Amino acid sequence: MIEDQLRARAHAVLDACRARKLMVAAAESCTGGLVAACLTDIAGSSDVFDRGFVTYSNAAKREMLGVPAEVLDQHGAVSSATAQAMAQGALDRSRAHIAVAITGIAGPSGGSMEKPVGLVHFAAASLNGRTLHRERRYGPIGRAGVRQHSALEALEMMLELALDYPR
Repeated sequence: MIEDQLRARAHAVLDACRARKLMVAAAESCTGGLVAACLTDIAGSSDVFDRGFVTYSNAAKREMLGVPAEVLDQHGAVSSATAQAMAQGALDRSRAHIAVAITGIAGPSGGSMEKPVGLVHFAAASLNGRTLHRERRYGPIGRAGVRQHSALEALEMMLELALDYPR
């Protein structure tokens, strides 16, 4: 069950970050704060989770995370470039050592041939200079399915970067 996977992965992120004294932040679009909710659902998470940014609109991405208008104009909100700018913006605008960003099309509408429903771009950035990008095409698994699978992927990326930090 995906809820159990989300809970387990959130615990793993918190444990890995706590052991390394790391803080994390999340910049979310199509997940609408689900990553933040997964982390903060666990008691004591405030020693690891610094903040979340729910930047659903392009204006919010620009204003809250500093995503350049040129990036949004040239690549669109659902793109590798936007996800990477969101992650870097969250890192720059928080006390986090690691930030993850998610932008995609959860559906059921809003997709196109080039960017279909279920397309999600992820980026993660860390203060030690490591960055990750992933693209997933979940297909028409439903809005809740896209959001849940995206949150799980984002938590996996956070964990990967946290485990890369020395203790």
